[in-house]
Amino acid sequence: MFKRLAGWIGIFCILAYYASLQTANVYAETLQSTNYKLDESAIGTGGQNQASSANFQADNATGSLSIGNSASSSYQVEAGTKTTPYPTLSFAISNSNANFGSFSPTTAATATATFSVSNYTSYGYVVQIMGSPPTNGLHTIDAMNTTDSSQIGKEQFGINLVANTLPTSVGANPNNGQFGFGSIDSSYSMPNQYRYISGETIASAPKSSGATAYTISYIVNVASITPGGKYTSNQTVVITGTY
Repeated sequence: MFKRLAGWIGIFCILAYYASLQTANVYAETLQSTNYKLDESAIGTGGQNQASSANFQADNATGSLSIGNSASSSYQVEAGTKTTPYPTLSFAISNSNANFGSFSPTTAATATATFSVSNYTSYGYVVQIMGSPPTNGLHTIDAMNTTDSSQIGKEQFGINLVANTLPTSVGANPNNGQFGFGSIDSSYSMPNQYRYISGETIASAPKSSGATAYTISYIVNVASITPGGKYTSNQTVVITGTY
C-alpha cells in the first residue's frame, strides 16, 4: 500500500532581555592650571578644541582612527565613531520555512532554516530552540535525544548548525562576518551528527558581537510502518541577552 508522507516546519524567534542597570551623577572638571586651560577636552582623536593661551597654542587635528574590538578576559573596548550607549539585541530570520517534501523509509529528508543575531554593549547572548518534532495527528516522529548519525529506515528527527556531508550535503557553518563572536554549542557542532532536545541551548556569544549568521540543518528519517499523512512542526528560537 502506498503511503504519502510530507513534512514542514515553521521557525519563529523570541528575544528575551534580562538586565540590571544603575546610573549615578558624574562630574567632569576643566583641565587647567595657572598657565593654561583646555576647553571641550575629550579622550580620543580631535578632542581638544581651543587649546591655547598667551604662551602656547595647540592645533586640533584628527589622526588615524582604529575601529574594532579589543578585549581580554576582564574587559573589552569597541573603538569607532560615536554610537548609542544603550544595550541592543537584534535578530533576523532570512529563511523561516523548512520544507522536506515527501518522506521515504529509504532516503533521509533534509531541510534548512537560517537566522542571524547581533548584540551591542552587553556581555553576550544565548540561543535556545523549542518545539515538538514533526507530528501527524497522534503520531510524532521520534526526536534524537542523544547525538547520533542519520540512520535510514529508523524514525529520527534531529538538527545541527554546521555544514554536513551525510546523509547529503546540507547546512553551513556559522558566518561571523567582520566582528561576530557567535559559536555553536558542542552538542550541535559536529558535522553529520544530529540531536534534538526542546529547550536546549544551540548557540551563544561570550561578549558583545557583530552579526553572526546561523544555519539550522534538519534531518528526518521514517520507518516503513510510519503512518502516512502531512507532518508539521513549529520551532521557536529564543535569544536571551546576558548582562
